[in-house]
Amino acid sequence: MPGIKSAQKRVRVTARKRLRNKPIRSLCKTNITKAERLIFLGELEAARQAVEVAISSLDKAAEKGIIHPNNAARRKSRLMRRLNEAQASASAKTKPKAAKAEPEAEQPSPEELDSGG
Repeated sequence: MPGIKSAQKRVRVTARKRLRNKPIRSLCKTNITKAERLIFLGELEAARQAVEVAISSLDKAAEKGIIHPNNAARRKSRLMRRLNEAQASASAKTKPKAAKAEPEAEQPSPEELDSGG
């Protein structure tokens, strides 16, 4: 415990802030984890909703000063990148591969047939 009075007060204030900020920080982590798990499982519709919730909680935490705005932006960016990659791979799996069309022999036009060509 510090001996200086102002330092003692800083310890008390910091402890109060930590207790106030901890549940919000934990909620952000939980929401991100839920979204990542849904993305990994391939449940994209549920994942999209979970990502929206996670982004909202990150924005609120950044607005309140619990996390730095750049930290929130970085986490949101990573989360959206994972979701977009999962959606892209899911759409690539569902699309049938285009069969290579064999070049057809050109049919002569009726005019070419008539001209004796």
